[in-house]
Amino acid sequence: MIGLNKGNVLKRPLLALTLAAATAPLLSPLLPVGCSFIVEAPAYARAKLAIPVKMGTSEAKPPAAQKLPPLTEREKVVHVLNRLSFGPSPQDIQNVESLGIDRYIDQQLHPDTIGEARTVTDFVSNSDALTKDPDHLYVEYGPPAIEAALIEQNIDQKSDEGKKAFNKIRGTLGKQVMDDTIKAKLLRAVESPRQLQQVMTEFWFNHFNIYNDKGNDRYWLGAYEEQAIRPYALGKFRDIVGATCHHAAMLFYLDNWQNAADRVDKNGKKTPGLNENYARELMELHTLGVDGGYSQQDVIQLAHILTGLTTSVHGKNGELKSPTNALGSYFNEKRHDFGDKVLLGQTIKGSGENEIEQALDMLCRQPATAHHICFQLAQYFVNDNPPAALVDKLSAKFLKSDGDIAVVLKELFKSPEFMDPANNNVKYKAPLRYIISILRATGARPDDYNRVQQYLREQGEPLYGCLTPDGYKNVRGAWLNPDALVHRANFAVQLVNNHFKGVDPGPIDARDLQETLGLELAPATSSAIDKAPGNLKPALILGSPEFMLY
Repeated sequence: MIGLNKGNVLKRPLLALTLAAATAPLLSPLLPVGCSFIVEAPAYARAKLAIPVKMGTSEAKPPAAQKLPPLTEREKVVHVLNRLSFGPSPQDIQNVESLGIDRYIDQQLHPDTIGEARTVTDFVSNSDALTKDPDHLYVEYGPPAIEAALIEQNIDQKSDEGKKAFNKIRGTLGKQVMDDTIKAKLLRAVESPRQLQQVMTEFWFNHFNIYNDKGNDRYWLGAYEEQAIRPYALGKFRDIVGATCHHAAMLFYLDNWQNAADRVDKNGKKTPGLNENYARELMELHTLGVDGGYSQQDVIQLAHILTGLTTSVHGKNGELKSPTNALGSYFNEKRHDFGDKVLLGQTIKGSGENEIEQALDMLCRQPATAHHICFQLAQYFVNDNPPAALVDKLSAKFLKSDGDIAVVLKELFKSPEFMDPANNNVKYKAPLRYIISILRATGARPDDYNRVQQYLREQGEPLYGCLTPDGYKNVRGAWLNPDALVHRANFAVQLVNNHFKGVDPGPIDARDLQETLGLELAPATSSAIDKAPGNLKPALILGSPEFMLY
């Protein structure tokens, strides 16, 4: 058995046990100080596999600081592929070596110059979830569609039977939208040659996170990512902020659809309507950052500016009862506070919808915003603790280019810090990156991507499942723990031995796999692989500490 040193022991089949026993001492140095693996093999397995009764380490000691040699040209290619994509697939290393690193980076920064995979275009073009706007999705998959189905089945919605039927139909329709949205994201991550666009779409979705199980957002997730995130993932920051701000999914998730000016009736009774939720997150998470120099009064003032920006209104049968736009929102003047506001020390005259654009312009061009965004980019692509000098350099480029994301990333990718050997293989893969990198490397393709979603759910990173607006983290401390490593080891065994239902990777040659990944294995890892049975060698590579890092 393999488990944690606090008594949480998990029963595993013999293959998983073999892998766990081989990888435990290799993976232990990845763990935080004070954590360890304990592998306890039953007697029959110990006799067959020569596994000690217990093995592990109580403390991971960091290696002594040393000057590292520069990356070789091949190491640079592997490093670029690991950071700009979800991991190399067969022939990627040779292709980039042939193309040249600089040209590869330039192509990835301009995805429209790269032909999309046919599997991706065929699926996306035939999916309502990814091609229809929020208004149509609400009518065709939301309450109007549910009520129409109940009427067609002659079910009284107010009865107990009707309530059960309503929930069942809602679940079925919502699942159709979610299934397509999940498959599209995973299909693109695995098969699209526009890898940097997929990586940045994931980066920005977490930055502008919404949650899949909040009311109408279950119908709008795909539209939100397609309309407000993906088109601007490598464009201007101001554009992506504007698109997310005006999208029905964001307005619903952070409650701005309810945000209205306080009203006083003829009897002097005040009806409060102000909702600060979106205004606060727009400043704290999306632009300035928590230390961005704004006050609670600024949050209140921004909330007043945002009053009246709401989702479009539909009648019971789905008929549109308000103006709308392609993002499913509109500006309701009757709900807006037309008074003057002071935001970050600057007066914004009460003028209606234009106030919102002025506020977004101001927020996106603040030095604090540049630093906040560039720190996150450097953390994502370079190191969990990026050098301050690099962040400052990127921030200056951000401000000079008016928030051009591709320009900032080009500056990052050509920086000495990006290719510094001290920053090579120091990022720890989050669950999504881990499983996608396996699928890309092995050529395995699930017949049902919901099985991948189930694995991600078990690992704590289900797609679109982060409840809080700060999204999933991309740092080692968020994902590295003994139990997660056990799950990864077992997944590698299941996949390689064709025990992961719905995925048949076919025969995997360990040497070919190592060549595809460009892994430089440590002596201890190589020794463990050499001693392992042939059917476990690929699993040991995929469960190795070298593969966990990128």
